[in-house]
Amino acid sequence: MEAPALFLCAGDPSGDIASARLLRALQSKHPDLTVFGLGGNRLAALGQEQLAKPSDLAVLGFWEVARRFRFFHRLMIRCVDEIERRKPSCVLLVDYPGFNLRLARRIKHLGIPIVYYVSPQVWAWAGKRIFEIKELVDRMLLILPFEQELYDSHGIPNTMVGHYLVEDIPDEYIASDPPGAGTLALLPGSRRQEIERMLRPMLAAAVRHLKVYGGKAVVAGVQNAYDYESALEPFAGQRIELVYDDSRRVLYESDLVVTASGTATLETGIIGRPMVIIYKTGWLTYQIAKRLVTLRSIGLVNLVLGEPTVPELIQHEASPKGIARELARYRDNADYYRRISQRLKSVAGLLGGKGASERAAAEVESFF
Repeated sequence: MEAPALFLCAGDPSGDIASARLLRALQSKHPDLTVFGLGGNRLAALGQEQLAKPSDLAVLGFWEVARRFRFFHRLMIRCVDEIERRKPSCVLLVDYPGFNLRLARRIKHLGIPIVYYVSPQVWAWAGKRIFEIKELVDRMLLILPFEQELYDSHGIPNTMVGHYLVEDIPDEYIASDPPGAGTLALLPGSRRQEIERMLRPMLAAAVRHLKVYGGKAVVAGVQNAYDYESALEPFAGQRIELVYDDSRRVLYESDLVVTASGTATLETGIIGRPMVIIYKTGWLTYQIAKRLVTLRSIGLVNLVLGEPTVPELIQHEASPKGIARELARYRDNADYYRRISQRLKSVAGLLGGKGASERAAAEVESFF
């Protein structure tokens, strides 16, 4: 039997984490598996042949993507050419819908099975994307509990496999009790554009908070993603530390968190830390998004919990004053802090518990 080949496209850091765990599970059963496509450092460490540098893929926002149209156009052509030439057993697309759904359309005629892991946020955006998925994708692998009803209602083949984060985060961190040392964690994101917009208001809010309540703040940085040191210079002497590439430990050792919206809100929730979620983007991107987004909440942790449990601050609301106000609410109201902490302890269970990567790998393997 010919050795299987897999084209795997994961264009952002969270997709790299998810698909690396899936790939490791596949490789345990198929050590001769060939993998090529797009991914990050974790996939590279597992032997993925990468068609572009990971740092070139992490682009956020409508305008930012448009500015790099030529790069992504050339990359699309290369991916299609490689898939046509090498004819993999399966194409696995992971999140990254702006690129991945266009790629799916270009290769659909080849008859190669297309599996999509980590659904685009079709439940948040009005429009035709759900119909594109029905036309182009052979099976959706879902990680969020509220997604399945939507896909079932549109007759799209799907499997709820659960969330990879529950098995990627150390067991001792999950639903743990806050240490009580007064540490504030700052998670400004992993892409340069979001860090640029969110780190400075986070730092300014932290200074306000520390002056009143003491303790320290820790920035969870991503190596080579941004010049954090320059951003921290104006805040020298303010009990603010920087830790690279260890965000889970930073969260675990914290009592409060300010985080960019996205997967980090789920990580924070799984670990069990009360948080303030912020979101800031470019003016054009925001104007488009506010007309298209159909949800009351943007934070994934609030969506999983089914109610607006932790505060969300969007655009101008995500000011140093606004962030500091929400942090003070936690510190000034012990019952509120305790209630949110207890509510967050249910997040890991709501996300399906352990075994997501094995279940997802079994679904992909069925197409070999």
